[in-house]
Amino acid sequence: CKYSLPNLSNYSISNLPFRMQKLKEMFISKYGSAPKFYARAPGRVNLIGEHIDYCGYAVLPMAIEQDILIAAEPVQTQVVQLANTNSSYLDFSTSVNNIQINKTKPQWHSYFLCGLKGIQEHFGLNNPTGMNCLLDGTVPPSSGLSSSSALVCCAGLVTLRANGKTLSKVELAEICTKSERYIGTEGGGMDQAISFLAEEGTAKLIEFNPLKATDVRLPSGAAFVIANSCVEMNKAATSHYNIRVMECRLATKLLSKSKGLDWKKMSKLHDVQTELGVSLEEMLTIVEEVLHPEPYSREEICKCLGISREELCSQILTQNIQDVSTFKLHQRAKHVYSEAARVLEFQKICSKAPANALQLLGELMNQSHISCREMYECSCPELDRLVDICLQFGAIGSRLTGAGWGGCTVSMVPTDKLSTFLKNVKKAYYQTDGQRLAGENNSLFATKPGRGALVFVEA
Repeated sequence: CKYSLPNLSNYSISNLPFRMQKLKEMFISKYGSAPKFYARAPGRVNLIGEHIDYCGYAVLPMAIEQDILIAAEPVQTQVVQLANTNSSYLDFSTSVNNIQINKTKPQWHSYFLCGLKGIQEHFGLNNPTGMNCLLDGTVPPSSGLSSSSALVCCAGLVTLRANGKTLSKVELAEICTKSERYIGTEGGGMDQAISFLAEEGTAKLIEFNPLKATDVRLPSGAAFVIANSCVEMNKAATSHYNIRVMECRLATKLLSKSKGLDWKKMSKLHDVQTELGVSLEEMLTIVEEVLHPEPYSREEICKCLGISREELCSQILTQNIQDVSTFKLHQRAKHVYSEAARVLEFQKICSKAPANALQLLGELMNQSHISCREMYECSCPELDRLVDICLQFGAIGSRLTGAGWGGCTVSMVPTDKLSTFLKNVKKAYYQTDGQRLAGENNSLFATKPGRGALVFVEA
């Protein structure tokens, strides 16, 4: 992991030197001394591959320019003091030897504590270094652009540097994936992987077990545009996300049992395909044969698996969804296997670059949104309306991105139509609503693949 980058004049992210200088001035005003280093972790947009990373399948995101930037100073006291340039986020301090993370009511600082605790536990730090930290974030919160994971990653990087430790980017990504689960989000690792492994100018195919990132060169002639629905969704504060994770896990168990596999050892839908040695298309056929479209009750799941209700609750279901009574297994598995196939097809098209590549990629994005809306039920009326508007005004493909239930869409737009597209979408979606209009300048923008997380030390 490369830590120092003294020559900021050559750094491609616009406005970063200015932000660092402003952050330094605020840091000195806040703590009475200058920061010793800065850490940056980007947000991301997932081009295709929604809700499948935690099922073991590859995804296709890219880092964006918006990021979390932290100025930090190691201190002698074993206290971490956190402040935010956004005054709506209150200051926080705690002993580094007594990290408590509240899962029931996540605060902004809780995500920092996840990254801090992950590094501490990985190295078994008995005498961790205290820190003064000041954070500045440009990723819109609860927008599906991974603001929370970027903060976890940035905090992990800060803690690593402050304690004089080193890790590879892959190790950092894996640790931060695990540590974000301290807050109760059962994520799969995409956000952390792209935050550390991203490279400027290329999207990445992110594979898991083992973690691997492969360059995906996006076709010329089109831009990717992010549009915020202005409906906020916090994965850690709601149950939608974790219910879907559990529905996929239960589908894995029932599919495994039906095929005579050791279902108790199987936790991801990818495991079933691997054990059976079949294609994704064949897995879709198996889903149709084994799982019925009607929701499964707890009693039916127990009967299928031959276990008691108590065993289901204690051995399979997580604590945060104990009150859920029915589960849609057929729909969730169908989405996962079809979406996994779309990701591989997307990469293949980018690699071969046929003459009609943009049309083919756009159709995959459109299919993805339909599946997210109908099979995974993770869209919302505002996202669906925004997708329709984007397609109406010239997008070749458009879909929700991130967890869903709010947040952003990503659209592929021909570059020669970009300016007209932006103007028309602003008028149709943002300028018809006063609340949306207030944030329109930060809600609709074209983006390109950005760089991954780094630590900066002033020359």
